[in-house]
Amino acid sequence: MCTTNPPVWTYRQLRDAGQSRGRIERATRSGELVSLRRGVYAGADACDPVRAAATHGGVLACVSAARHLGLWVLDADADVHVWLGGHGHAYHEDGCGCVEHWDDGAPRGAFEQPGVPRILRQILTCRGIVDFFVALESALRKGLISKAGLAWLRTHSNDAAREAIAYARSDADSGLESLFRWRLRGLGLRIRTQVTIVGVGRVDFLIGDRLIVEVDGRENHDGEGERHRDLVRDAAAAAWDYVTLRFDYAQVVHDWDSVEEAIRVQVAAKRHLRLPPTP
Repeated sequence: MCTTNPPVWTYRQLRDAGQSRGRIERATRSGELVSLRRGVYAGADACDPVRAAATHGGVLACVSAARHLGLWVLDADADVHVWLGGHGHAYHEDGCGCVEHWDDGAPRGAFEQPGVPRILRQILTCRGIVDFFVALESALRKGLISKAGLAWLRTHSNDAAREAIAYARSDADSGLESLFRWRLRGLGLRIRTQVTIVGVGRVDFLIGDRLIVEVDGRENHDGEGERHRDLVRDAAAAAWDYVTLRFDYAQVVHDWDSVEEAIRVQVAAKRHLRLPPTP
């Protein structure tokens, strides 16, 4: 994240702030300011995505803005998403692949970033409800959206988004956890997260009474040490009469059908429940 706010200025803004023409020229020569295009300058500590958006004529939008704020997003486009407001002007070079967002907004200063509620609505319209929900729970977790912001979002979105807002929690440890819960919500299962089980430790999910689901994140879990640790935990869980399913990041994000089918089979066989012994 850029350390200055805003990290980009117009020439007029710099002059209005008391910078003389000579001071601006010297700062540009020294690298303190970077000329992005005619009349637009970035601070030396402005990050590449912010510079790219300003070069295109706007500010970061959608998943690009969410990532810039540290929100968890699903695999995002490599191209920068740029908010141009309702009446902006885009500047493109050959081969430009930026994703333009033209939704109207309240009057704002040049290069002022959109608020989190607007960013979330852009994700909803651009990427869909799943990406929206994951970013929403991340914003709630980080305390980056207020009650007023949620109220605005309810008013300026659709029924699917309002359902997601009602279902969202502020204690999701990761976007992968949010994604998992959202995709299983229609099965009517009791799903608890980050549950500590005696003899096993903390598990990612516990479905019902005894179905453990572990989801390995992006980091490598193929190393010998990590693999051994997982096997020890799974064996301990089995000794305590738990059933464990283990999936990796790619399965949950890109091959959800196989993940859901594996869970459905266990649930259909009632392996997620502790049933009374047969007489």
